[in-house]
Amino acid sequence: MRTALLTWDYPPAPSGLSTAAREIAESLAEAGADVTVFTLDRAGTARAGSVRIVGLALKPEGGLAQLRRWGSLGHLAAPLAFRRAVLAAHREAPFDVVEATNWYAPAVLLAERRDLALVTRSSTPAAFTRGPAPNLRDRLDGASADALERRQARGSAGLIANTAAHAAVIDQAYRLSGGQPAAVIGLSLPPEFAAGARYAAYPETQDPVRLLFVGRAEARKGFDALMAALAILADEQERGALPPFRLDLVGVPPEDLPADLAAPARARVEARGRIDAAGLDDAYRHAHVVLAPSRYESFGLVYQEALAYGRPVVACAQDASARAFVGTPGAGPLAAEATGPALADALRPLLRDSALRLAYRARALAAAGRFDRARLGGGTLDLYRRAVAAARSRPHAR
Repeated sequence: MRTALLTWDYPPAPSGLSTAAREIAESLAEAGADVTVFTLDRAGTARAGSVRIVGLALKPEGGLAQLRRWGSLGHLAAPLAFRRAVLAAHREAPFDVVEATNWYAPAVLLAERRDLALVTRSSTPAAFTRGPAPNLRDRLDGASADALERRQARGSAGLIANTAAHAAVIDQAYRLSGGQPAAVIGLSLPPEFAAGARYAAYPETQDPVRLLFVGRAEARKGFDALMAALAILADEQERGALPPFRLDLVGVPPEDLPADLAAPARARVEARGRIDAAGLDDAYRHAHVVLAPSRYESFGLVYQEALAYGRPVVACAQDASARAFVGTPGAGPLAAEATGPALADALRPLLRDSALRLAYRARALAAAGRFDRARLGGGTLDLYRRAVAAARSRPHAR
Protein backbone atom coordinates (compact mmCIF):
# COMPACT_ATOMS: atom_id res chain seq x y z
CA MET A 1 0.00 0.00 0.00
CA ARG A 2 1.34 3.43 -0.95
CA THR A 3 0.69 6.12 1.66
CA ALA A 4 1.15 9.88 1.87
CA LEU A 5 1.39 11.28 5.40
CA LEU A 6 0.84 15.03 5.83
CA THR A 7 2.41 16.67 8.87
CA TRP A 8 3.26 20.16 10.04
CA ASP A 9 6.72 19.07 11.21
CA TYR A 10 8.83 15.94 11.50
CA PRO A 11 11.84 14.88 13.58
CA PRO A 12 14.27 16.22 14.52
CA ALA A 13 11.69 18.98 15.15
CA PRO A 14 10.78 18.61 18.87
CA SER A 15 7.00 18.47 19.14
CA GLY A 16 4.29 15.99 20.00
CA LEU A 17 2.87 16.07 16.46
CA SER A 18 6.36 15.49 15.05
CA THR A 19 6.98 12.48 17.30
CA ALA A 20 3.57 11.03 16.43
CA ALA A 21 4.17 11.52 12.70
CA ARG A 22 7.48 9.65 12.85
CA GLU A 23 5.93 6.75 14.75
CA ILE A 24 3.06 6.50 12.28
CA ALA A 25 5.38 6.68 9.25
CA GLU A 26 7.96 4.20 10.53
CA SER A 27 5.37 1.77 11.90
CA LEU A 28 3.69 1.71 8.47
CA ALA A 29 7.03 1.21 6.71
CA GLU A 30 7.88 -1.66 9.07
CA ALA A 31 4.48 -3.19 8.26
CA GLY A 32 5.34 -3.14 4.53
CA ALA A 33 3.77 0.12 3.32
CA ASP A 34 5.49 2.55 0.93
CA VAL A 35 5.45 5.81 2.92
CA THR A 36 6.06 9.39 1.77
CA VAL A 37 5.91 12.16 4.37
CA PHE A 38 5.00 15.68 3.25
CA THR A 39 6.03 18.28 5.83
CA LEU A 40 6.02 22.08 6.03
CA ASP A 41 8.99 22.47 8.37
CA ARG A 42 11.75 22.10 5.73
CA ALA A 43 12.56 22.21 2.02
CA GLY A 44 13.99 19.53 -0.23
CA THR A 45 13.65 15.76 -0.42
CA ALA A 46 15.43 13.20 1.73
CA ARG A 47 15.11 9.69 3.11
CA ALA A 48 15.01 8.57 6.73
CA GLY A 49 15.36 4.81 6.62
CA SER A 50 12.46 3.46 4.57
CA VAL A 51 10.52 6.73 4.69
CA ARG A 52 10.74 9.36 1.96
CA ILE A 53 10.43 12.93 3.23
CA VAL A 54 9.30 15.80 1.00
CA GLY A 55 9.74 19.29 2.44
CA LEU A 56 7.17 21.92 1.45
CA ALA A 57 8.41 24.97 3.35
CA LEU A 58 6.68 28.06 1.97
CA LYS A 59 9.04 30.59 0.44
CA PRO A 60 8.67 33.90 2.34
CA GLU A 61 8.20 35.84 -0.89
CA GLY A 62 5.73 33.35 -2.38
CA GLY A 63 2.01 33.80 -2.74
CA LEU A 64 1.05 31.08 -0.25
CA ALA A 65 3.32 32.53 2.43
CA GLN A 66 1.65 35.89 1.87
CA LEU A 67 -1.80 34.30 2.01
CA ARG A 68 -0.90 32.60 5.29
CA ARG A 69 -0.65 36.00 6.97
CA TRP A 70 -4.32 36.74 6.35
CA GLY A 71 -6.92 35.97 8.97
CA SER A 72 -9.42 33.21 8.13
CA LEU A 73 -8.36 32.78 4.47
CA GLY A 74 -4.78 32.24 5.63
CA HIS A 75 -5.74 28.79 6.90
CA LEU A 76 -6.03 27.66 3.26
CA ALA A 77 -2.36 28.35 2.46
CA ALA A 78 -1.01 25.09 3.89
CA PRO A 79 -3.83 22.91 2.49
CA LEU A 80 -3.16 24.41 -0.96
CA ALA A 81 0.55 23.59 -0.67
CA PHE A 82 -0.16 20.05 0.48
CA ARG A 83 -2.77 19.48 -2.24
CA ARG A 84 -0.47 20.67 -5.02
CA ALA A 85 2.44 18.50 -3.87
CA VAL A 86 0.41 15.36 -3.15
CA LEU A 87 -1.50 15.44 -6.42
CA ALA A 88 1.71 16.00 -8.42
CA ALA A 89 3.27 12.93 -6.78
CA HIS A 90 -0.02 11.03 -7.14
CA ARG A 91 0.02 11.55 -10.92
CA GLU A 92 3.52 10.08 -11.13
CA ALA A 93 2.87 7.09 -8.87
CA PRO A 94 -0.62 6.84 -7.36
CA PHE A 95 -1.14 6.80 -3.62
CA ASP A 96 -3.77 4.55 -2.10
CA VAL A 97 -4.22 6.64 1.05
CA VAL A 98 -3.46 10.10 2.39
CA GLU A 99 -3.33 10.43 6.16
CA ALA A 100 -3.35 13.77 7.97
CA THR A 101 -3.94 15.21 11.39
CA ASN A 102 -7.18 17.05 12.05
CA TRP A 103 -5.26 19.96 13.61
CA TYR A 104 -5.82 22.98 11.33
CA ALA A 105 -6.99 20.64 8.54
CA PRO A 106 -3.90 20.28 6.29
CA ALA A 107 -5.74 17.82 4.00
CA VAL A 108 -9.11 19.54 3.74
CA LEU A 109 -8.65 20.13 0.00
CA LEU A 110 -8.05 16.41 -0.59
CA ALA A 111 -11.31 15.23 0.97
CA GLU A 112 -14.10 13.34 -0.76
CA ARG A 113 -12.04 11.84 -3.59
CA ARG A 114 -12.59 8.32 -4.94
CA ASP A 115 -9.06 7.86 -6.26
CA LEU A 116 -7.30 8.89 -3.05
CA ALA A 117 -8.75 7.81 0.29
CA LEU A 118 -8.24 10.42 3.01
CA VAL A 119 -7.81 9.22 6.59
CA THR A 120 -7.86 11.76 9.41
CA ARG A 121 -6.08 10.80 12.63
CA SER A 122 -7.43 13.13 15.28
CA SER A 123 -5.21 15.00 17.64
CA THR A 124 -6.62 17.73 19.86
CA PRO A 125 -8.89 20.09 17.86
CA ALA A 126 -7.48 23.58 17.37
CA ALA A 127 -10.41 25.04 19.30
CA PHE A 128 -9.19 23.24 22.43
CA THR A 129 -5.75 24.88 22.22
CA ARG A 130 -6.83 28.50 21.79
CA GLY A 131 -7.53 30.97 24.52
CA PRO A 132 -10.51 33.36 24.49
CA ALA A 133 -10.58 35.47 21.32
CA PRO A 134 -9.97 39.13 22.25
CA ASN A 135 -11.62 40.60 19.12
CA LEU A 136 -13.87 39.89 16.15
CA ARG A 137 -10.97 39.17 13.80
CA ASP A 138 -9.62 36.43 16.06
CA ARG A 139 -13.10 34.98 16.57
CA LEU A 140 -13.60 34.74 12.80
CA ASP A 141 -10.13 33.30 12.37
CA GLY A 142 -10.83 30.60 14.95
CA ALA A 143 -14.24 29.84 13.46
CA SER A 144 -12.65 29.40 10.04
CA ALA A 145 -10.08 26.95 11.39
CA ASP A 146 -12.82 24.99 13.16
CA ALA A 147 -14.93 24.87 9.99
CA LEU A 148 -12.01 23.52 7.94
CA GLU A 149 -11.28 20.83 10.52
CA ARG A 150 -14.93 19.82 10.55
CA ARG A 151 -15.01 19.71 6.73
CA GLN A 152 -11.88 17.55 6.57
CA ALA A 153 -13.20 15.10 9.16
CA ARG A 154 -16.59 14.82 7.49
CA GLY A 155 -15.02 14.37 4.06
CA SER A 156 -12.59 11.69 5.19
CA ALA A 157 -12.97 8.09 4.08
CA GLY A 158 -11.73 6.89 7.47
CA LEU A 159 -11.11 8.22 10.97
CA ILE A 160 -8.60 7.26 13.65
CA ALA A 161 -8.66 8.32 17.30
CA ASN A 162 -6.04 7.62 19.95
CA THR A 163 -8.52 6.51 22.61
CA ALA A 164 -12.22 5.66 22.74
CA ALA A 165 -12.87 8.71 24.92
CA HIS A 166 -11.13 10.93 22.38
CA ALA A 167 -13.19 9.41 19.55
CA ALA A 168 -16.36 10.42 21.38
CA VAL A 169 -15.04 13.97 21.85
CA ILE A 170 -14.17 14.24 18.15
CA ASP A 171 -17.60 12.94 17.09
CA GLN A 172 -19.24 15.61 19.21
CA ALA A 173 -16.84 18.44 18.29
CA TYR A 174 -17.23 17.89 14.53
CA ARG A 175 -20.83 16.64 14.70
CA LEU A 176 -19.98 13.44 12.84
CA SER A 177 -22.64 10.99 11.73
CA GLY A 178 -20.64 7.83 12.45
CA GLY A 179 -20.96 6.62 8.85
CA GLN A 180 -17.23 6.34 8.10
CA PRO A 181 -14.90 3.45 8.93
CA ALA A 182 -13.23 4.30 12.24
CA ALA A 183 -10.67 2.82 14.59
CA VAL A 184 -9.10 3.49 17.97
CA ILE A 185 -5.32 3.07 17.69
CA GLY A 186 -2.87 4.16 20.39
CA LEU A 187 0.42 5.78 19.42
CA SER A 188 3.81 4.21 20.09
CA LEU A 189 7.03 5.59 21.48
CA PRO A 190 10.22 5.43 19.38
CA PRO A 191 11.85 2.05 20.13
CA GLU A 192 15.20 3.62 21.00
CA PHE A 193 13.45 6.03 23.36
CA ALA A 194 11.53 3.25 25.10
CA ALA A 195 14.60 1.01 25.38
CA GLY A 196 16.81 3.73 26.81
CA ALA A 197 14.11 4.98 29.15
CA ARG A 198 13.34 1.64 30.75
CA TYR A 199 16.89 1.25 32.02
CA ALA A 200 17.24 4.83 33.25
CA ALA A 201 18.18 4.71 36.94
CA TYR A 202 16.07 6.67 39.37
CA PRO A 203 17.92 9.73 40.73
CA GLU A 204 19.71 8.92 43.97
CA THR A 205 20.10 12.55 44.98
CA GLN A 206 17.03 13.61 46.94
CA ASP A 207 17.90 17.26 47.57
CA PRO A 208 16.35 19.07 45.85
CA VAL A 209 13.41 17.01 44.60
CA ARG A 210 13.40 17.53 40.82
CA LEU A 211 10.03 18.12 39.17
CA LEU A 212 9.51 18.13 35.38
CA PHE A 213 6.81 19.57 33.13
CA VAL A 214 6.89 18.85 29.36
CA GLY A 215 4.45 20.85 27.27
CA ARG A 216 3.29 24.30 26.33
CA ALA A 217 2.22 27.20 28.52
CA GLU A 218 -1.46 26.87 27.72
CA ALA A 219 -4.63 26.33 29.68
CA ARG A 220 -5.33 22.91 28.12
CA LYS A 221 -2.04 21.69 29.56
CA GLY A 222 -3.00 23.00 33.00
CA PHE A 223 -0.09 25.45 33.01
CA ASP A 224 -2.03 28.03 34.99
CA ALA A 225 -2.75 25.43 37.69
CA LEU A 226 0.90 24.41 37.68
CA MET A 227 2.08 27.96 38.27
CA ALA A 228 -0.49 28.44 41.04
CA ALA A 229 0.61 25.19 42.72
CA LEU A 230 4.25 26.23 42.37
CA ALA A 231 3.52 29.47 44.23
CA ILE A 232 1.71 27.64 47.04
CA LEU A 233 4.43 25.04 47.52
CA ALA A 234 7.29 27.53 47.20
CA ASP A 235 5.81 29.57 50.06
CA GLU A 236 5.52 26.41 52.18
CA GLN A 237 9.11 25.46 51.43
CA GLU A 238 10.23 28.96 52.38
CA ARG A 239 8.65 28.36 55.80
CA GLY A 240 10.43 25.00 56.14
CA ALA A 241 7.27 22.90 55.75
CA LEU A 242 8.57 21.11 52.66
CA PRO A 243 11.97 19.84 51.48
CA PRO A 244 13.78 21.79 48.75
CA PHE A 245 12.49 21.26 45.20
CA ARG A 246 13.01 22.58 41.69
CA LEU A 247 10.75 22.62 38.64
CA ASP A 248 12.12 22.24 35.09
CA LEU A 249 9.82 23.43 32.30
CA VAL A 250 10.53 21.84 28.91
CA GLY A 251 8.74 23.46 25.98
CA VAL A 252 8.15 26.67 27.91
CA PRO A 253 10.47 29.64 27.18
CA PRO A 254 11.26 32.16 29.97
CA GLU A 255 9.00 34.78 28.41
CA ASP A 256 5.97 32.51 28.92
CA LEU A 257 6.32 32.57 32.71
CA PRO A 258 3.61 34.68 34.38
CA ALA A 259 4.74 38.25 34.84
CA ASP A 260 3.37 38.24 38.39
CA LEU A 261 5.06 34.98 39.45
CA ALA A 262 6.22 35.56 43.03
CA ALA A 263 9.94 35.58 43.81
CA PRO A 264 9.97 32.33 45.87
CA ALA A 265 8.32 30.46 43.00
CA ARG A 266 10.50 32.07 40.33
CA ALA A 267 13.62 31.07 42.24
CA ARG A 268 12.60 27.40 42.02
CA VAL A 269 11.75 27.19 38.31
CA GLU A 270 13.81 26.97 35.12
CA ALA A 271 12.05 27.53 31.79
CA ARG A 272 14.16 25.72 29.20
CA GLY A 273 12.08 26.23 26.06
CA ARG A 274 12.20 23.64 23.29
CA ILE A 275 15.07 21.16 23.56
CA ASP A 276 16.36 18.31 21.44
CA ALA A 277 15.92 14.56 22.03
CA ALA A 278 19.14 14.28 24.04
CA GLY A 279 18.07 17.16 26.26
CA LEU A 280 14.65 15.61 26.82
CA ASP A 281 16.25 12.30 27.78
CA ASP A 282 18.46 14.11 30.27
CA ALA A 283 15.48 15.98 31.73
CA TYR A 284 13.54 12.76 32.32
CA ARG A 285 16.58 10.99 33.81
CA HIS A 286 17.09 13.73 36.40
CA ALA A 287 13.40 14.05 37.32
CA HIS A 288 11.94 12.51 40.46
CA VAL A 289 8.35 13.36 39.47
CA VAL A 290 6.68 14.39 36.18
CA LEU A 291 3.87 16.94 36.40
CA ALA A 292 1.24 16.66 33.67
CA PRO A 293 -1.93 18.41 34.90
CA SER A 294 -3.64 18.61 31.49
CA ARG A 295 -7.32 19.31 31.37
CA TYR A 296 -7.54 17.41 28.07
CA GLU A 297 -5.23 15.19 26.02
CA SER A 298 -6.16 13.32 22.86
CA PHE A 299 -3.71 10.60 23.91
CA GLY A 300 -1.06 11.99 26.23
CA LEU A 301 2.40 11.10 24.94
CA VAL A 302 3.91 12.74 28.01
CA TYR A 303 2.16 10.16 30.18
CA GLN A 304 3.65 7.36 28.10
CA GLU A 305 7.11 8.95 28.16
CA ALA A 306 7.04 9.39 31.93
CA LEU A 307 5.87 5.82 32.48
CA ALA A 308 8.63 4.53 30.20
CA TYR A 309 11.19 6.22 32.48
CA GLY A 310 9.44 4.91 35.57
CA ARG A 311 8.69 8.39 36.87
CA PRO A 312 5.68 9.03 39.09
CA VAL A 313 3.17 11.21 37.28
CA VAL A 314 1.00 13.85 38.91
CA ALA A 315 -1.90 14.36 36.52
CA CYS A 316 -5.46 15.68 36.59
CA ALA A 317 -8.61 13.59 36.94
CA GLN A 318 -10.41 15.88 34.46
CA ASP A 319 -8.53 14.19 31.61
CA ALA A 320 -9.81 10.78 30.52
CA SER A 321 -6.36 9.72 29.27
CA ALA A 322 -4.85 10.58 32.65
CA ARG A 323 -7.47 8.48 34.39
CA ALA A 324 -6.75 5.54 32.06
CA PHE A 325 -2.96 5.69 31.80
CA VAL A 326 -1.98 7.13 35.20
CA GLY A 327 -4.89 6.63 37.58
CA THR A 328 -5.89 3.06 36.70
CA PRO A 329 -2.39 1.53 37.10
CA GLY A 330 -1.68 3.74 40.13
CA ALA A 331 1.37 5.35 38.48
CA GLY A 332 0.80 8.61 40.34
CA PRO A 333 -1.81 10.69 42.13
CA LEU A 334 -4.53 12.55 40.24
CA ALA A 335 -5.48 16.06 41.27
CA ALA A 336 -9.24 16.30 41.62
CA GLU A 337 -9.31 19.32 39.31
CA ALA A 338 -6.89 21.54 37.41
CA THR A 339 -6.43 24.18 40.09
CA GLY A 340 -3.41 25.30 42.06
CA PRO A 341 -4.68 24.06 45.45
CA ALA A 342 -5.77 20.66 44.06
CA LEU A 343 -2.47 20.13 42.26
CA ALA A 344 -0.49 21.20 45.35
CA ASP A 345 -2.47 18.71 47.45
CA ALA A 346 -1.65 15.89 45.02
CA LEU A 347 2.04 16.75 44.84
CA ARG A 348 2.79 17.55 48.49
CA PRO A 349 3.04 13.91 49.73
CA LEU A 350 5.46 13.07 46.93
CA LEU A 351 7.72 15.96 47.89
CA ARG A 352 7.87 14.73 51.47
CA ASP A 353 8.12 10.95 51.04
CA SER A 354 10.87 9.30 48.99
CA ALA A 355 9.44 5.83 49.70
CA LEU A 356 6.13 6.91 48.19
CA ARG A 357 7.93 8.12 45.08
CA LEU A 358 9.60 4.72 44.72
CA ALA A 359 6.28 2.91 45.11
CA TYR A 360 4.76 4.99 42.32
CA ARG A 361 7.89 4.37 40.24
CA ALA A 362 7.41 0.62 40.43
CA ARG A 363 3.81 0.92 39.27
CA ALA A 364 4.82 3.32 36.48
CA LEU A 365 7.34 0.83 35.12
CA ALA A 366 4.76 -1.95 35.29
CA ALA A 367 2.32 0.19 33.26
CA ALA A 368 4.84 1.14 30.56
CA GLY A 369 5.05 -0.37 27.08
CA ARG A 370 1.37 -0.85 26.31
CA PHE A 371 1.71 0.55 22.79
CA ASP A 372 4.25 -0.52 20.16
CA ARG A 373 4.87 -0.07 16.45
CA ALA A 374 3.56 -3.50 15.47
CA ARG A 375 0.15 -2.65 16.90
CA LEU A 376 0.20 0.89 15.50
CA GLY A 377 1.22 -0.15 11.96
CA GLY A 378 -1.03 -3.19 11.76
CA GLY A 379 -4.09 -1.38 13.08
CA THR A 380 -3.52 1.57 10.77
CA LEU A 381 -3.19 -0.59 7.64
CA ASP A 382 -6.41 -2.41 8.54
CA LEU A 383 -8.25 0.92 8.77
CA TYR A 384 -6.63 2.08 5.52
CA ARG A 385 -8.06 -0.93 3.66
CA ARG A 386 -11.54 -0.15 4.89
CA ALA A 387 -11.11 3.53 4.01
CA VAL A 388 -10.00 2.70 0.46
CA ALA A 389 -13.11 0.58 -0.03
CA ALA A 390 -15.29 3.37 1.36
CA ALA A 391 -13.72 5.99 -0.91
CA ARG A 392 -14.18 3.86 -4.02
CA SER A 393 -17.87 3.43 -3.23
CA ARG A 394 -18.53 7.18 -3.32
CA PRO A 395 -20.94 8.20 -6.10
CA HIS A 396 -18.84 10.94 -7.75
CA ALA A 397 -15.11 10.94 -8.49
CA ARG A 398 -13.11 14.15 -8.32
